[in-house]
Amino acid sequence: MRNRFEHLGAFSNWVDEAHRQTSLHPVTAPSEQTRQAIRDVLGFSEDSRAAEEVQVGRVWESDGLTGEELSWSVGYGPRTRAWVLRPAAASNPLPGVLALHGHDGFKFFGKEKVADGPDDPPASVTEVREELYHGRAFANALAKRGFVVLVHDAFLWGSRRFPFEVMPESVRRAVEDFRTAHEGHPDEAELYNVAARHHEHLVAKYCSVLGTTLAGVVAREDRAAADYLRSRPDVIPERIGCVGLSGGGCRAALLQATCDDVRAAVVVGMMTTHEHLLDHHVDQHTWMFFPPGLARLCDWPDLAASRAPSPLLVQYNRDDHLFTPEGMQAAHERIASHYRSTGHAGAYSGEFYDGPHKFDVDMQESAFGWLERELSRRRVA
Repeated sequence: MRNRFEHLGAFSNWVDEAHRQTSLHPVTAPSEQTRQAIRDVLGFSEDSRAAEEVQVGRVWESDGLTGEELSWSVGYGPRTRAWVLRPAAASNPLPGVLALHGHDGFKFFGKEKVADGPDDPPASVTEVREELYHGRAFANALAKRGFVVLVHDAFLWGSRRFPFEVMPESVRRAVEDFRTAHEGHPDEAELYNVAARHHEHLVAKYCSVLGTTLAGVVAREDRAAADYLRSRPDVIPERIGCVGLSGGGCRAALLQATCDDVRAAVVVGMMTTHEHLLDHHVDQHTWMFFPPGLARLCDWPDLAASRAPSPLLVQYNRDDHLFTPEGMQAAHERIASHYRSTGHAGAYSGEFYDGPHKFDVDMQESAFGWLERELSRRRVA
């Protein structure tokens, strides 16, 4: 037995047996064949239906930006709600960027965690912004740099969340236990987030029954959003990027792998080898990060690099509690190797920052500058 894992205990040798059964996390080179295999593993890869029945709601101007409130259908569930932000003074088409909200253990809201809309931000998202984004609505700051920014609710978040009423009794009991244990009278958002934490396991099971994965469903809906962004007359369709932290970084990696329309991707605080997550870091992550079957095909850095030399920036936090330093470094080296193999080593950038899990102002400004440069270049061959 190579290691003893605290979370596996007497089953620690299960890891060794898994390695004997099959080749896990093989190094898989970027190619169209690799990308197709990734799409097959993720499921929901037939993009026959994009954002449909797009409706425009309120339009507003604030702090030098024009905003639009949108909604659309992806063919199932409630309508996706989104905001588009762009410089109010802009008269010509601009590059477009998808600003991807994270998981955060906070599903009651989605887009509101990273963007200011027509109303004041909900009080319950301010803690998320303070902890992760230096108190900043980074989507608005990005739009001010000269982008049309689309921020939409992902599957399971905000307008795309499951109603509490349809969740099974076991989830409702967990919420009642939480309410009883917290005499401070938790608010609606806090109670829903407790429910959603348990409910994600059920949704992952439904994904398996329906022949897909949570990563596949989220990525498909993000591709629909990217397709809509490209269609706008105020956007340069050949210059589309995406950026997100944590679960948003997971979404950015999935988009980079599955959406040829994404010209440049920024993955923040969501990069490691899966092997290095053993032992204490598997429990902390979403099912989006563990598509069933991926381990037999490749590792997470291979997925992120599968479209090399398409430009990719990964930002790492050295003290990120969600990953090991060794796992982040190994991922960085693996991605860099893939890009070198294409003859375009400079199309990948890996930036390491001191501090915990975050996308602070310094990191944001570096990412925004990188997007400006990459979305103004000609496409890498």
